[in-house]
Order: sequence, then C-alpha cells, then structure tokens
Amino acid sequence: MTVSTTAPPVFLHPLADRNGIPAALLFDAARLPAGVAAVTNVPLPLLEELANGSMTCYYRAGASQELNQALGQAGWKPLLPEKMARADAALPKDLDPAVQWIEGDWFLAPPAKAVGAQAASRALALQLVQLVTADADTHEIEALLRQDPTLSYHLLKLVNSLGMGTGRRVTSFSQAILILGRSQLRRWLNLMLFSSREGDPRSAMLLSRVAVRARSMELLSKALGEDKHHQEQAFMVGMFSLLGVLFGMPLEEVLKPLTISESVQQALLSHDGELGQLLCVVESAEREDFDALTGCLAALQIEVAAFNRITVDATVWMQSVAAGKAGSPHA
Repeated sequence: MTVSTTAPPVFLHPLADRNGIPAALLFDAARLPAGVAAVTNVPLPLLEELANGSMTCYYRAGASQELNQALGQAGWKPLLPEKMARADAALPKDLDPAVQWIEGDWFLAPPAKAVGAQAASRALALQLVQLVTADADTHEIEALLRQDPTLSYHLLKLVNSLGMGTGRRVTSFSQAILILGRSQLRRWLNLMLFSSREGDPRSAMLLSRVAVRARSMELLSKALGEDKHHQEQAFMVGMFSLLGVLFGMPLEEVLKPLTISESVQQALLSHDGELGQLLCVVESAEREDFDALTGCLAALQIEVAAFNRITVDATVWMQSVAAGKAGSPHA
C-alpha cells in the first residue's frame, strides 16, 4: 500500500446529550488543514452513510462555504454555538436551557470513588475478564457470573437476541458461554466493563470511546493483512487502553492480575511494536492531530482513504454497541 495525502482524515467525535449519553456525531471540518479541506477531497459518500445512521450528525461551521453546503446536502447539520457546551473536568449540572450537546473530554476525568453495588459489579467484571483471558474452566466463569445478576441478565439477553443459530432459547450460563465462544465472551465482557453503571456518569461516553478505539484497531490490523489472532489482540489493546481511566488507577496496576501477551502489554504501557503503532493511530485521531495521524499511517503504509473507511465502520459499530445491539463485528 502507498500513502496518499489528497484525502483528509475524517475526525469524528460523539457528542453527549444533557444526560451524558452519546447521541450525536461531530465532524470537525474546521480543524482540517486548508490545503486538504477542499470539498473535492472530503469523503462525502462516507459522511452521507453516517448521516443515515441512528445519531444526529453535525459539522462545525468555519470551513469553506462550499464544503458547508456539501455537508448539508449529505445530511449533516451545522452545530450552532449556542446549542453546545464544552466540558473537560466533569459533566456540567447547570446548563443553559438552550444547550443540547456537550463536547470535550469530561468523561476521561478521574472517577468518583466507587461505592456499593457499582464497585462490586465492576470488580466482578474485571475478575471475569481475568478468568476468560486465562482460559479458565467454564464452571469457574459460571460461578462468578452467578454473583452478578446484571452481567448474567445481559449475557443471556445477548445470546438469545443474536439467535446464534440455535433455534431455541438459552437459559443457562454454561450453554451461553459455549454458544458464544471464548473469543466473543471476552469481547463482550470487555464492553460490559465500560457499560453504564449507576453513579458513574462517564460510563456511556467511555464506552463509545473505547468501542471506536477497539474496533478501529481491529480493522487497521485487518488492513495490514494480519491474521485473526493479531486482529483480536488489536481489539484487546484498544479495549484495555482505557481501563486505567475507568478505574482511576495507573494502567499498569489494573493490568497486573490479567494474563496478557508481552506484545499487548508493551503496546499498552509503552506504545511499542505494531500494536503500539495502531494505538498511536487512534489516539492521534482522537486528538485531531493531523500531522501525527498522517505520520502514523505513513509508517504503517495505510492509505488515508482506508483509514476513513475504518473510522466510519468503527463509528457505525459503536452506535450498535451504544444501543445494546452489538454482537460479533465479523472483522
């Protein structure tokens, strides 16, 4: 693959509603370098595809009038300044009545001290991740699942909603684990770590961020021609990369009880190796760092156009995760 700089990268960010739930997308065309922001370069068909999805799509005005008009024709709406607030420390409580959307990295701030059922549920979820990652016996996993009615309910709901080709209802944990398979069970548990927990307003936006990270890294691995095992490792790196934020602890401490490969650990803690490079790609896109992103893609020999396709596919999958409908992404 050769790298083209004609097509600019698509920077997409979920916007939270007043309750902190991701419900809209922002395309930040105004942040693109002037030399590549021409309407003929922007991948409008991909953006139109997103506009037909479940989230309202906005663009930040300030780019060329021609590009603004083209985005409007593709189904995107201008984000009016009075409709949005920015927050980087905590979810605002006293918002102007006109504000509909909240942008910023408020959900990456340290969590409030977890108490009661919330702390216990998240700790159990991490223990389950540890067991599945270590390929523990099904009976051990089942015994731990029985301690958390919320996780148990969602597991059975997922397997039954997917159908999984069984033609009958699944009613036992061991049956659900067998049908889902260890790889998909591990993926589902990773997502459940970040899913909504009472008392943690960051959960929904953290889940949207980590879902895009993990799916993007998996698809980037596939674009490099890597095998399924490498793609699964890339997904895991994306998912585990925000565990420190989730628990409000150094990532190294959170990873200690988990049995993970050296390459995954080095990618997470030092951004080393190819997996570390893939993590750099998604992090630079989150920061809207054009130079860093294009440099990372060039090092991996991935076309910007291919990255844009991956960004859209990962965002579509994130929306299904946010709606509670995600099964296997079938990379």
